[in-house]
Amino acid sequence: MRFKTVAVGGTFDYLHRGHRTLLEKAFECGEKVIIGVTTDHFLSKLGKLVHNSYEERVKKLREYLLTKYPSERFEIQPLDDYFGPEIFHEEVEALVASTETARRVEMANRRRVEMGLKPLEVVVVDMVLAEDGRPISSSRIRMGVIDAEGRVRRNE
Repeated sequence: MRFKTVAVGGTFDYLHRGHRTLLEKAFECGEKVIIGVTTDHFLSKLGKLVHNSYEERVKKLREYLLTKYPSERFEIQPLDDYFGPEIFHEEVEALVASTETARRVEMANRRRVEMGLKPLEVVVVDMVLAEDGRPISSSRIRMGVIDAEGRVRRNE
């Protein structure tokens, strides 16, 4: 493990293979992982639709994590903006992000420096591709194009 504490964030609407890959990388490089889960309120402000409520998404995420990691290794926090309060804590050393969200880290680091904190290191995880070569995403699962493993759903 390279870092004492890392942060990772997401909506985690359908806990798919891409999410699991991102989380595995976070636990691989951090002793403790702070996971920010986007709140329903923030999603509503962004005009985004989800299938599961915040409470249901957190419940499913916690259940999954407990099958792989002891509860002392992670903390789940609400994410009410793009960064969440956890990345402005001094103990957070790195942010684990997908190629899609890594660009936001520069903004977060500017804010951290203004607050007198060290900039975060960034661990970038490539988007996981479905069997059709496009990224696995909750929106594609919601539309019925692919399943949570990235398999294309065939019309029967």
